[in-house]
Amino acid sequence: MSLFAAIRLPREILFGKGQRHVIATVAARLGRRALVCTDERFAATGPFAEIVATLRAASIDVFVHDRVLPDVPRDTVAVCVEEARDFAPDMVIGIGGGSCLDMAKCAALLFSHGGLLQDYYGEFKVPGPTLPLIAVPTTAGTGSEVTPVAVISDPDRTLKVGISSPYLIAAAAICDPELTMTCPPGLTAIAGADALTHAIEAFTAVRRGTDPFLPQNHVFIGKTALTDHFALLAIRLLGRSLEKAYRQPSDEDARADVMMGALAAGCAFGTAGTAAAHAVQYPVGAITHTAHGLGVATMLPYVMKYNRVAAAAEMTEIGLALGLDGRDRSTDEMADATIDEIGRLFGAIGITPSLAKLGLPGDKLDWTAEQALGIDRLIKNNPRPFDLAAMRGLIQAAYDGNLATYVM
Repeated sequence: MSLFAAIRLPREILFGKGQRHVIATVAARLGRRALVCTDERFAATGPFAEIVATLRAASIDVFVHDRVLPDVPRDTVAVCVEEARDFAPDMVIGIGGGSCLDMAKCAALLFSHGGLLQDYYGEFKVPGPTLPLIAVPTTAGTGSEVTPVAVISDPDRTLKVGISSPYLIAAAAICDPELTMTCPPGLTAIAGADALTHAIEAFTAVRRGTDPFLPQNHVFIGKTALTDHFALLAIRLLGRSLEKAYRQPSDEDARADVMMGALAAGCAFGTAGTAAAHAVQYPVGAITHTAHGLGVATMLPYVMKYNRVAAAAEMTEIGLALGLDGRDRSTDEMADATIDEIGRLFGAIGITPSLAKLGLPGDKLDWTAEQALGIDRLIKNNPRPFDLAAMRGLIQAAYDGNLATYVM
C-alpha cells in the first residue's frame, strides 16, 4: 500500500495553561478591529473581561456580539453581521463552545463574501479566503477550532446543515485548558464523548485510496496516515482522562488531556470526516432536541458493533490506545473488548445508553433510518456499507439498548 496522507489545519495552534493571555498578541498580527463572538454566559465571566481588556490595551478596537445561541440558528448570523457592519472588522474572534466558534466562522464568511448563509451550504461553496479568524474554545469537544466546518440550524429544514470549506479554517487556534475548569460535569461528559466519537469515527473511516485529486474534490476524504496519527492521540488522551475530568473537575492534568484530545480529534476528523453515528444523530437530534455530543455518543457503541466485521483491526488499535491489554487476545476478541470499554466509559460518565431513553419516539424509527441513510457524505465514509434494512436494524438495536445481543 502506498503511503498517502492529507491534512488541513490552522496556520498556528497554541495549546497550554495561560495561552489565553496571548490572544491580543496573535490578534495584533492580523488586524486592528476585532468582532468577538461569544455567548451570554461566558461574556459575564472574569476571563472574558480580561481578554477584551488585553485586546484594547494592544490598540485593537473590539465589537462584542454576546448573544450566540446553541446550534447557531441561521438568521442570528445575519443579525450579528448587520450589527457589526458599521464597525467594519478586519478579523473575527470566536470564544466559547462549538456554537460560538461556528458563529465566528459564519460571520467571517458573510463579511467577506456577502449573500445569504444558505448560499454556502455543502462542500467547497465558499469562493475564497474570509476575514482571519482566531478560535478560542472554552469547552473540550467539538474541535471546531481546527476544522473546516460550521454547523447551523435552518428553520426551513428539519435537519441541521453544514458549510464545509478549507477557507473556514481558523488562522489561529488558541486552546487554554484553564478556560474549561468551570465546565460542569454533564457538559464535560457530553463534550468529551463527542470528541472521542470524532476520533473513533475518523480512525475507522473508509480508506479511499491515493488519488491525488481526492483532497481537491472533497473536504472529507476518509482515513489517512496523518489523520490516524491525530485520532490515536485523541483516543489515548481521552481514554485516560475523560472519566477523571468528569469525576474530578478541578484536576488540571485531566482537563488538559481532555482539551488536547478534543483538539487532536478535530485535527483528525476535519480531514477524514465522520460516519454513521453522526448520520443517525442528525435526525435523532432534530426530533429529540438533545445535544449533538450526547446523540453521537449514544450511537457510537452500536455503530462500532455494526462495523466490527469491517474494522476489527482498527478497533484493536483503538483498544490498545485506550489502555486495554492485548496479550493473548485475537483481533476479534480485542475488537469486542474495545466496544465493551467504550460502553463502560460512556456509562460511567452518564451517557444515555439507548435512543429510547434519549427520547426518540418509537414510531419514528423508519423515518430516522431513511433520513440517516440519505446523508451520503457521512454514510459513504462508514467502513461497512449500509442499505435501508441494515440502517433500520442498527437504529432498532440502539432504540432497544440491546448492544450485547445486537448482531448484523
